[in-house]
Amino acid sequence: MQTRITRRSIPDTDILWPHTLHPRLQRIYAARGITDINEIERSLGAMLRPQQLKGLNDAVALLVEALQDAQSILIVGDFDADGATSSALAVLALRDMGAHQVQYLVPNRFDFGYGLTPEIVEVARTRNPDLIITVDNGISSIDGVNAAKAAGIKVLVTDHHLPGAELPAADAVVNPNQPGCEFPSKNLAGVGVIFYLMSALRGALRQINWFQDNLLPEPKMGDYLDLVSLGTVADVVPLDNNNRILVHQGLQRIRSGRARPGILSLLEVAGRKRDRLVASDLGFAVGPRLNAAGRLDDMSLGIECLLCQSPELAREMAVELDELNRDRRAIEAGMQQEALQSLQTLTLGEDSDLPWGLCIYDGQWHQGVIGILASRIKERFHRPVIAFADANEEEIKGSARSIPGLHIRDALDAVASANPGLLTKFGGHAMAAGMSLKKSDFERFQKAFDEVVRRVLKPEQLQAEILSDGALSHDEINLPLAYTLRESGPWGQHFPEPIFDGSFYLVQQRLVGEKHLKMVLAVDDAKQQLVDAIAFNVDTDQWPNPAVQKLNLAYKLDVNEFRGRESLQLMVEYLEPVQSG
Repeated sequence: MQTRITRRSIPDTDILWPHTLHPRLQRIYAARGITDINEIERSLGAMLRPQQLKGLNDAVALLVEALQDAQSILIVGDFDADGATSSALAVLALRDMGAHQVQYLVPNRFDFGYGLTPEIVEVARTRNPDLIITVDNGISSIDGVNAAKAAGIKVLVTDHHLPGAELPAADAVVNPNQPGCEFPSKNLAGVGVIFYLMSALRGALRQINWFQDNLLPEPKMGDYLDLVSLGTVADVVPLDNNNRILVHQGLQRIRSGRARPGILSLLEVAGRKRDRLVASDLGFAVGPRLNAAGRLDDMSLGIECLLCQSPELAREMAVELDELNRDRRAIEAGMQQEALQSLQTLTLGEDSDLPWGLCIYDGQWHQGVIGILASRIKERFHRPVIAFADANEEEIKGSARSIPGLHIRDALDAVASANPGLLTKFGGHAMAAGMSLKKSDFERFQKAFDEVVRRVLKPEQLQAEILSDGALSHDEINLPLAYTLRESGPWGQHFPEPIFDGSFYLVQQRLVGEKHLKMVLAVDDAKQQLVDAIAFNVDTDQWPNPAVQKLNLAYKLDVNEFRGRESLQLMVEYLEPVQSG
């Protein structure tokens, strides 16, 4: 797969940057669409207020009544990291606000699938709830909400996914993406939505002197921000200004040790130091270990880890989650190898022979890992990918990952509209989605999906592109700038960590960890300024290559710590030899 490096354009701006802000960082912020100095503000005071969330008043009224009447509350979550953090936050906040009967229920993905289904309502009824609160799901649970209402159970839906044409007939719905909601940020994760609702509930309880009358300490909403930052980063929602505030504040709490024992334990088993934590550590180290429970077993283990007050018990659960994640990686590696072998028969070595919208299926694949498989194949071939596994004898479930330029949920909607009955259900975001269809309809769906993708995308969009913030001068390739960039995030989806490009002389090269290329590079031909670099998961048929003397790189500046000493290291995103002559 060919990759092109494109330098970001820097729009003209009249922003009066603080004189203390590094000139390089000024250009980086401008290239990410910052048009107002307030957009880089990360204090809690700059956070959006909840009042513009549609349905908020009805939701708060339901919760106040539930607390006053000592009702039984059941949280119904999702089986991913966003769902786990949302469930844990809801349980903790409601208990802290005086609810005595709060339980949670997460559908087992293998038995029940996603969301508040009628089948899950039947399970919920055995717990006799007065009120069901959905977190990170529910906006598409039309039948499930109807079943709960028919059973005499009130329903409060909190979600962030895009709604369909029909909304559930819940007692209240809080979702920034529902029609008519004027909340400025449409990018809240599920955990962000429930955080805002709990913040509004605290305010309402304060007004009626609830905490004083019940001799309760008023909870500090900042205490839940470690959960908010983890769920937000792990769900890969766009880091707009409001989400950056939420993530930054959560990171600061975790760095200082003021975090849930479960999160600190997950960092420990992942080998990440909390005082050096950045957003990507949550996404690549903590999130996958939490997700492993929902992928291979039962997300209840992950939620219990987040709820746990005991550091010792939390670490035991974190170790168990780490072991599940190792199992997940082994399963995924085997599935990826099988997928690549089957795709070889299609491509015969040429990516261009692949469908534009790629659907892969194997009846033996693990249903809980197909999302990661789709992501890996998408990275390899740079095109929208849907990986399918058996749900039962008649039905298969798919997990989709997209590329820039194709809104995957809209693409599925187009398939469903043109082919009534082909998809039994679907839902998701711009870049990720899930769906179900009959096994006998797989080939028909393959064709329909590829046709939609070909209508939407242009050929050049199937080529991977790295957006660079330009070349660094020799005196900018240093440790102080690396520190500055690390502390200037949080970086993430739609607010990416800075990447630079340039040419370097290759002084030393060797493999470490079997597939990672460790290098010593020279900034100029005099080889006076040397810098360490590492490229992960290289093609070991091509590297190391003693014939290569010079490289073109796309890279990030990183602070490497080894035996207590910190040094500059380039994290290589892409490398290609410079042809001599």
